[in-house]
Amino acid sequence: MHQIDWQNKHFAFFQNTACEYFPCHPMSARGDFNCLFCFCPLYCKQDCGGHFTLLQNGKKDCSACVFPHTRESYGMIMQKLGE
Repeated sequence: MHQIDWQNKHFAFFQNTACEYFPCHPMSARGDFNCLFCFCPLYCKQDCGGHFTLLQNGKKDCSACVFPHTRESYGMIMQKLGE
């Protein structure tokens, strides 16, 4: 999906400031915090595009990753889901 197809479209951004966990990750620009992908749809992909560390048990720790929560990531996430 090209950026032009989704950029500035309402379906590509959602913010739930009433959520008990908002914001679930620290971000400098809370106004741009996208809750659309509350649970990252790319978690199971090794090449998810985000910043994660591997725990000793082999699971991903994504607590420092804000990739799915930025406005600009929508197109990249949709592209990776199509792979």
